[in-house]
Amino acid sequence: MTKPYRPNVGIALFNAAGQILIGRRFRDDGPEIILPGLEWQMPQGGIDAEENPLQAVMRELWEETGVKSADYLGETDWLTYEFPLYAGPLSHRLAPFRGQRQKWFALRFTGSEQEIDPLTSRNGQPPEFDQWRWERLDRVADLVVPFRRDVYRAVAEQFAKFSATRAD
Repeated sequence: MTKPYRPNVGIALFNAAGQILIGRRFRDDGPEIILPGLEWQMPQGGIDAEENPLQAVMRELWEETGVKSADYLGETDWLTYEFPLYAGPLSHRLAPFRGQRQKWFALRFTGSEQEIDPLTSRNGQPPEFDQWRWERLDRVADLVVPFRRDVYRAVAEQFAKFSATRAD
């Protein structure tokens, strides 16, 4: 029997300059490994049973970064990636899955950078990132682990229209 994909959302949070927020993962999480020099990624997370994807996006964005000030810009169709081989405990929350089935959302950050705080635990979830920064969307695929690159390239292509500097 083939394992299912885990329902998941990804977040491309754009600032007014058209850059996106990325965080540096500081530890592995089961099959979600990090590799030296490839620790950066956009926020993402699972969809709870009672949530729709947009609710999950706003919850995950807040849990992982502290950000609540964001406006919806657009979303992708569902994209998938496979986890690398995993020899860890079968009890790990990601062990039952072959990878992630993700819907990515483009959001515009409308708050102050003081709102961004990836190190605080929220909803009982441990921090995933120890640093954050703004980055060009077209560069992010080169900063992530290889098993996520195709999805990141698809997201960059679909959200390129949001990366241009916004005129207020």
